[in-house]
Amino acid sequence: MQKYMRLANKNDIKNIMSIIDEAKQFLKESGSTQWQNGYPNEETIQTDLKNNVGYVFVVGDQVAAYAAVIDGIDPNYNEINGSWKNEKDEYSTIHRICFSSNYQGHGLAKLFISNILTLKYAKGIRNFRVDTHKLNVPMQTLAQHNGFEYRGIIRVDDEPADPDRLAYELNL
Repeated sequence: MQKYMRLANKNDIKNIMSIIDEAKQFLKESGSTQWQNGYPNEETIQTDLKNNVGYVFVVGDQVAAYAAVIDGIDPNYNEINGSWKNEKDEYSTIHRICFSSNYQGHGLAKLFISNILTLKYAKGIRNFRVDTHKLNVPMQTLAQHNGFEYRGIIRVDDEPADPDRLAYELNL
């Protein structure tokens, strides 16, 4: 079965929102406050698509996952209780990564991350960042299994009630 990553388009929005809703439910059931205040919503995804930063991972003919991969300075990463290993070079940040429950447990998340890293590496980016809530153990595991190192705590603007996030960095 074919497995590949591509830019998301407006025809993917329904599937993306379904995957995000599943992720929100999973996070809620795990006790996390992450993504429980309406973010990310359809407007967020439409902005990703408009800015050409939204990607889907496709298995066969089904959208199995979504992520936004944004190049350049992320204001949420300017201050860290810890330190970045590389503060000088441009970086890409992986946001809003989520997989459909139909495709979890098959090692596809590692493949999706690998595709993202390869795409950005080919464009000259060698530094990557990602963050997650302290209760989102699957995302922490995904980051660590893909070579990201824990660097400290950042605070995110879109979750004012519980803004602390574990921050990870990968330098290739």
